Amino acid sequence: MRVLIVDDHPIVTSGCRAVFADDPEIELLEASDASSGEQVFLTGDPDICIIDINLPTVSGYELARRILLRDDTMRIIMFSMNDDPIFAARAIESGAKGYVSKTGDPHDLLEAVYEVARGGVYLPPAMARSLAFAGPALTQSPLSKLNSREMEILRLLGAGKSLAEIAWMVHASYKTVANTSSLMRQKLGVRSSVELVRFAIERGIA
Repeated sequence: MRVLIVDDHPIVTSGCRAVFADDPEIELLEASDASSGEQVFLTGDPDICIIDINLPTVSGYELARRILLRDDTMRIIMFSMNDDPIFAARAIESGAKGYVSKTGDPHDLLEAVYEVARGGVYLPPAMARSLAFAGPALTQSPLSKLNSREMEILRLLGAGKSLAEIAWMVHASYKTVANTSSLMRQKLGVRSSVELVRFAIERGIA
């Protein structure tokens, strides 16, 4: 089983190697950003992709979207420092088959790989309970109003990117990104782009 890990933190990548080191069934492929991740996906023919949400250019959500456009059967596990259930919900909605928090048990990742390889969907038990019992709190979260593309644009705004830069990065027109930014302000109840950036930073999205 060929597993592609896309993560820009060498310590995290090293930890993943250690988790999979004793499993002869798994061959690891590695990339450090969305661009190299897409290339390794195309040339390495992985069975499963483990993608960090917070990549240095476009996010893991955007990379997952690009991969699924090329192969809608690809099994993707999103990997993140953020254990907010809304991020896991967004990952599943965007087509991922699993979500693993970097702050959890390292063996969650191994378990996720085998569950997803079997055709299942994986969430760590604590995350699954959080989602199951979140109830109205989950739908009342401002982030629940945003789809994965809006989350991507919000993250890039929070990282200081201009609308023109974002349009180039997400392969969209400037007009589309500007309209999306305006729609997000309406959804989140903020009045300006500056407030939108502040929201992204305060929520840990950037």
